[in-house]
Amino acid sequence: MTEPALATRRYLALWFPQLPADRWCRTHGGKPADTPTVFVEKHGGAVRIAALDAQAQRLGLAPGLTLADARARIPELVAIEYDPHADRLWLERIADGCDRWTPMVELDPPDGITLDITGCAHLAGGEAALALEIERCCAAAGLGLRHAFAGTPEAAQALARFQTVPAADERQAVRRLSIAALRLEEETERALRYAGLKTLGDLAARPSAPLAARFGTEMMARLDRLLGHTDSRISPRRAPPVLIFERRFAEPIARIEDVLAVLDGLVGEAAGMLEERHEGGRQFVARLYRSDGAVREIMIETGQPTRDPAITGRLFRERIDTLADPIDPGFGFDLVRLAVPTTEPLGSLQLGLEGGGISEEAMAALIDRLSSRLGRDRIRRFARRDTHVPEQQAFTLPAVERSDPVPWPVPPRGEPPLRPLHLFDPPQPVEVLAEVPDGPPRSFRWRSTLHEVKRFEGPERIAGEWWRVPIERLPEPEAGVVRKRAGKDEGEKHLPPPRRPLLTRDYFRVEDARGRRFWLFRHGLYERETGNPAWYIHGLFA
Repeated sequence: MTEPALATRRYLALWFPQLPADRWCRTHGGKPADTPTVFVEKHGGAVRIAALDAQAQRLGLAPGLTLADARARIPELVAIEYDPHADRLWLERIADGCDRWTPMVELDPPDGITLDITGCAHLAGGEAALALEIERCCAAAGLGLRHAFAGTPEAAQALARFQTVPAADERQAVRRLSIAALRLEEETERALRYAGLKTLGDLAARPSAPLAARFGTEMMARLDRLLGHTDSRISPRRAPPVLIFERRFAEPIARIEDVLAVLDGLVGEAAGMLEERHEGGRQFVARLYRSDGAVREIMIETGQPTRDPAITGRLFRERIDTLADPIDPGFGFDLVRLAVPTTEPLGSLQLGLEGGGISEEAMAALIDRLSSRLGRDRIRRFARRDTHVPEQQAFTLPAVERSDPVPWPVPPRGEPPLRPLHLFDPPQPVEVLAEVPDGPPRSFRWRSTLHEVKRFEGPERIAGEWWRVPIERLPEPEAGVVRKRAGKDEGEKHLPPPRRPLLTRDYFRVEDARGRRFWLFRHGLYERETGNPAWYIHGLFA
């Protein structure tokens, strides 16, 4: 096999060998000294070890061993229920802290993280200094750590997990790794060892075609990525924002006033950059990195793109003041970062002849302040849905989301409205008298009042959207109540409308003798969909 070219990218893999034990000790205040601990789960009809701490590992225990066998060897063994979900959340928290060194962070479940440090290591003084800083942070958090640098993410992960003997260079270190670094199925790995292929170097020295024919192309693809023969990249857990501004401190800051002052400076820098790009921010994210590794994120959104530092700074202050979980500075923050992940084009503000700004700016500022103070989902507005069913045409969404999924229709000038101002949801059943079953209404009874129809327009036919909603809720036409049969307690109990098949609706705009206008529809086509179409009133015109 040919030798790989020199890698142009650099990756750092972090492996936490005892992540479940470290998490449990951190969240429960530690464990008794000199007590081996294992984490167990039920698997294959038996309780087996899923993870263990360093002390249990030194005593010869391993994952997969049954708890009964483990206790037979070590009677004082402590067993704790394995919680992979909590471990995943803990790994996510650790990854949040890794954002301080690079925005390109990928999880390597269940107990690893990979960082793309290309162009970032020099900020910490080089790879060696970066490794020392990460070791210090992990030690302060009580995390056991193994790490490795390499030119591909797979090589870095393999070196962190499987390297046992130091090597002169990275290439030699990778070739010395056991074939376990390929993370193959147990049967395939056993076959390789039986064939005398125990290291990656043994595989690399053989022709690739026979190996691919015998063990599969996937194994060879993994080997190529480990050796750097093919380019490989990580998939960051978050898309790195284009605009990032930060302040690092030799001595951590702990006062919220100082944090706000730093944010004001970062917001000012962001405003200058946005102005150069003729853009405005729609989303601003402040991340506060504590010296012990904890991270706090504060996000604000705006209804319209903005680059006004005063507006953005005020929104951050109001957001911090109304947090349900106040910011805990701990021993202080040593890094404050501001990101602008969402931007939109923004030109110069158009002023009116009287010198005032456009009223939309004031409305957007009000929405931004209320959303920041009360929460984005508490301030809502109406938007239109692309559907012909009247009661489904409008819905609410957060007011800070300015773009409408579907534009509102503009009625023709001078024409009466096609839809009523007041809509009943669900429609209310009425009794209708018509000359023929599929004809217009001549009179109808609604709420015990008889209305004579003097004028009508229609029908406007709306077919059911069978591809979107297979059934709909409409009240029964006879009555909207059901009587309870309970002696003295007899009364009316309102029940939700039953679910009925989607039928075609014929809508009529009708006017009674007193000039009142109603919106009625016949539910179902006579003889084609139903033998007895029901009638409903759906709305009232002004």
